[in-house]
Amino acid sequence: MSNTSRIRNILRSKTSRGLDKVEDPRELLDNSYDQMVRLLQQVRQGLAEVATAKKRIELQGQEMGARYTRLGSQAQEAMDQGREDLARTALERRVLLEHQVSTLRTQFDALQRQTAGLQDKERHLAERVSAFRIEKETIKATYSASQAQVRANEALGGIGSQMNDVSDSIDRARDRVAQMRARAAATDELLTSGALRDLTESPDADLERQLAALATDADVESQLRAMKNARVSSPRQGSISPGEEPDAWLSIGQTPGTP
Repeated sequence: MSNTSRIRNILRSKTSRGLDKVEDPRELLDNSYDQMVRLLQQVRQGLAEVATAKKRIELQGQEMGARYTRLGSQAQEAMDQGREDLARTALERRVLLEHQVSTLRTQFDALQRQTAGLQDKERHLAERVSAFRIEKETIKATYSASQAQVRANEALGGIGSQMNDVSDSIDRARDRVAQMRARAAATDELLTSGALRDLTESPDADLERQLAALATDADVESQLRAMKNARVSSPRQGSISPGEEPDAWLSIGQTPGTP
């Protein structure tokens, strides 16, 4: 594979991984879940605000109720003391307070209905968030398992981009090893033939090798002549074995008569 093709595969692999990361369904599910949680928090915040307003109206209504009772008592006391004018004033204020309480009660009933509606929505939304969380985690786990299975199958089948890179690396390594072995064998042959000079050898190493070869040839010829002479003089001796003794190996290479 050429360098251009290799670079193209690497860029394509990175681009594919980038797109997979952007389109990762796990992130989409997490974002959707976060939006639902924020919506649930907003509903609960609104419910708390409505409950606070309702409680404030309830406390104000209790104060008005206490005043309404007190004005009734004051009107009765004024009549008992013959002060009809004071009784009239207390009753007028009491009637005015009745209208205020009626308006306040209307607001309280509206907040009561709004609270009930928000509580119902909060309950259903909380159930949906809980159900979606379970489904989200299930889908994420299934996606992760499937993704791992795909990667394992691609690795086993050798079809993944990473395995392709590994295969290319192995092929290049094998080529380099083969080239190096061929080069080593060629340089050995050149050194042996003398075409290349071994700088670590002595200046007369080539003469020493040739003389050693001649000495070896002479030794072989000498042993052959000895075998022929021994065969002519003693036809029964068909072996040149030094013997079966444990120390017989010490006599290997020794000429007869050598101590």
